[in-house]
Amino acid sequence: MSTHVGITKSIDGLLLWLYILLCITGIVSIFAATYNEGDDILNSFLSFRTDYGKQLIFFVFSIIIGVVILLTDSKFFTATANLWYVAGIILLLLVFPFHSNIKGTESIIKFGNAFQLQPIQLCIVFTNLALSKYISRTETDFTKLRSQLIAAAIVVAPAVLAIFQKETGLALVYFSFFLVMFREGLPAIVLVIGFSFAILVVATLLLEPNVLALILTGIAMITAYFMRKQIRRHKSVLFWIIAIWAVCVGIQRFAVPFIFDHVLQPYQVKRIYDTLGKDYVPKDAAAIADIEKNATQKKDDGNYNVKQSKIAIGSGGLLGKGLLKGTQTRYAFVPEQRTDFIFCTIGEAFGFVGSIVFISFYVIFLFRIIVIAERQRSTFSRCYAYGVASVLFFHITINLCMTMGLAPVIGIPLPFVSYGGLSLITFSAMVFILLRLDKDRQMVLR
Repeated sequence: MSTHVGITKSIDGLLLWLYILLCITGIVSIFAATYNEGDDILNSFLSFRTDYGKQLIFFVFSIIIGVVILLTDSKFFTATANLWYVAGIILLLLVFPFHSNIKGTESIIKFGNAFQLQPIQLCIVFTNLALSKYISRTETDFTKLRSQLIAAAIVVAPAVLAIFQKETGLALVYFSFFLVMFREGLPAIVLVIGFSFAILVVATLLLEPNVLALILTGIAMITAYFMRKQIRRHKSVLFWIIAIWAVCVGIQRFAVPFIFDHVLQPYQVKRIYDTLGKDYVPKDAAAIADIEKNATQKKDDGNYNVKQSKIAIGSGGLLGKGLLKGTQTRYAFVPEQRTDFIFCTIGEAFGFVGSIVFISFYVIFLFRIIVIAERQRSTFSRCYAYGVASVLFFHITINLCMTMGLAPVIGIPLPFVSYGGLSLITFSAMVFILLRLDKDRQMVLR
């Protein structure tokens, strides 16, 4: 049997072709955003000095890595999962003494002018492997609180290090792994608490402190009234209502202000306020300096990027202006349009119809990963597949909402499409490991 047949046998063709299609879409979109009129197209690609030429190299390199992964024994990933995770944590720790401050983040290790490494991105793959390894162990009973806490620690550890490196956006990505834990038996109440906390944070920013406190008190009193029969039978019910009320008020009064004053950077706080349509007033000169430092030179206010992105997407209309015919993206009105705001290039060039078709590729891609996950016999493979789906879903949702002004700008790339070598290689490695595990789906890996 030829090597070609050996590699492609039993590989999920739909997922592979969708991956290639998305990568090509990314290269074309970067070309549309950065191509200089008059340049020879073929030479500008093959010179590899342009962003789209470099992205083509990153894509070829990703395919080579993918072939290597497909030729690797599936058991290698289970056997080395913890080693990769430890290596990732060590790399994250090395960031502190050797980092370079680039665009407000201190999470990048720079090697001269040619190469940059952001360990927090690579560690997403390593965390997925380690979490899958832990949950799939025969001695792990995921219905027990201890196992759930250990799994949470595996996920939260790199996220905490990312926050200390001023990379809050990618730190949030790690919390998508809680969807994997939910699939494997994490109580739904944990997700309810997480969403409730998010709602409470938004309410804290939108409402006056005393007004929100009165609303929380009113909700607690109404709940106690409707549960009066249970309270008569069990006095502890009233205790829990009061305790939950106290925790909510404490979060509103103390936790949220602490996070916004001491965890998030002032420019990040401003972006959140801009998304909610609220004015942010910096508390001191240092906060003002941080906002100005991270500001785009062209913008007049903190919402410039999003405004220009929405204008670009809206200008595409129903069918779009066509490739290389956009006015907003061709003339660089949108900052970071080759990276975080690459979707506005697609929206302007191909319009509403093209955008829907493009998003449908992602939807099919994610559903296919879920189908692959559910047909695995191995807990390790199933957990890993759901990890891939969760990470991609988070990136896609936040990035698209970010470009349309529905979420704060937190520097989340669009998978396979945004410019960036490490980003493309990381996402590609995740997908090819999944394809390799799926090839051996009849095996029970631990």
